[in-house]
Amino acid sequence: MSSHLKNFIDVTRLNKPIGYFLLFWPCACGLSLAYYFDKDINIFLFHLTLFFLGSILMRSAGCIVNDIVDEKIDKKVSRTKKRPIASGSLDKKLAWLYVLILCLLAFIILIQFNFLTICLGIFSMVFAFSYPFMKRFTYWPQLFLGFTFNWGSVMAWTSIMNDIDYLPIIFYIGAIFWTLGYDTIYGLQDASEDEIIGVKSTAIKFKKNLTLFVTSCYFISSILMTYVIINLEINYFFIFLILFMFSLFYQIKVIKPKKSYDCLKAFKLNNYSGLFLFLSIFLLSS
Repeated sequence: MSSHLKNFIDVTRLNKPIGYFLLFWPCACGLSLAYYFDKDINIFLFHLTLFFLGSILMRSAGCIVNDIVDEKIDKKVSRTKKRPIASGSLDKKLAWLYVLILCLLAFIILIQFNFLTICLGIFSMVFAFSYPFMKRFTYWPQLFLGFTFNWGSVMAWTSIMNDIDYLPIIFYIGAIFWTLGYDTIYGLQDASEDEIIGVKSTAIKFKKNLTLFVTSCYFISSILMTYVIINLEINYFFIFLILFMFSLFYQIKVIKPKKSYDCLKAFKLNNYSGLFLFLSIFLLSS
């Protein structure tokens, strides 16, 4: 593998698909929610493909921007100091070129949708490009990640329904609390070093009440997701919502704040959480 290709894969985290799947699952859920009311399987599958590709492209671009902004911070953290930009193996000018190309490809995908969805997609850039700076000013960067990572659920709904309704909004809020919980778990990996260098996060803010905080986030998310689904037809596929909730609270049992491996293991379980949530809505809609 050439050094250029390796740097590109490393800086975009393409070798770590958990990131773009966590961006994709809310989109898939938003589409499934719309599909419940508009049974056009061809449009659903076409949009599902577009949102999957868009998730990969935008997550990749976001990772690069994050690494450019965090270059000096990453150099001081053992887990991130070998990233291409922090280590100096990838020139920042080339990195910005990658961002431009990825965003251009994502924009080509975006303009396949209706005007409302295009506007929402453009507005999402406010979240996407401000998020990397949040850890410098607030203990709540995870909340801003929640705004960013779950916006696709609203866009997915509007891409089919061409309007905004209360159900996708409630889902969006529920997904924000889900993200607030799992990204707090993710942040535990670097919490001790982040606190020393002055980086803020909910993992640091709630370090003395971590279990209570994550449990509260997951509980609120579960309640809101349940509310969304009971507004649809209830049948035996409700089991997938139960599996979603079980996977969340199982993470709390797995995490050990001082053991990075266990925190990462718990965090990665959210890929299954997203899959269960998607199936709970899609199968009810089918």
